[in-house]
Amino acid sequence: MGEMIKMVVVLSILSVISGGGLGYLEKKLKPIQEKQIMEKVKGPAVKDLLKDASNDPVADRFKIQDGDEELTIFVGAIDGKPKILVLESNASGYGGKLELLVGIDTEEEKLSGIRVTTHTETAGLGSNAKDDPSFAAQFEGKSLEKSVAVVPDNGEISAIGGATITSRAVCKAANQAIKKYKELKPKLLEELKKVSQ
Repeated sequence: MGEMIKMVVVLSILSVISGGGLGYLEKKLKPIQEKQIMEKVKGPAVKDLLKDASNDPVADRFKIQDGDEELTIFVGAIDGKPKILVLESNASGYGGKLELLVGIDTEEEKLSGIRVTTHTETAGLGSNAKDDPSFAAQFEGKSLEKSVAVVPDNGEISAIGGATITSRAVCKAANQAIKKYKELKPKLLEELKKVSQ
């Protein structure tokens, strides 16, 4: 009986040390991981989405609190005037989580474009949401007053052949970003004014 108690105590101590060590490592590595994602994934997608911007949208990003969630917002200035906000969004596609950047023109109240940043969709089918520029181009100029949807759902977006579920997920993520923009619009526009000063 005494041996079993020793074993339980030793295992408990090892578990606490291992758990604490992993927690410490995660805390230390998280900023490095976020920096890598910004440099290799999100940054290039933001710059592609805002290729006409006269500023560096990655450098001019800001954070805003939405309840318990902290959102990163990228700012694009056209002719020196900040007017495009890029919000992050996500939805579940066919293969799992699909992450999206959604550009919103705050003056014209229209989508300026979308870019898929990460996904686990089927190569050659759902992956075209990221790889086929003609799919993303369909979102440009869409009004924020009407939800974006694929043609089978009475919308204007042509679904990717063989990947309707992925196409619907992109529309869902875009609509979530639009909704978030509308909810936070006063705060976002206030932050936009600060960037222009």
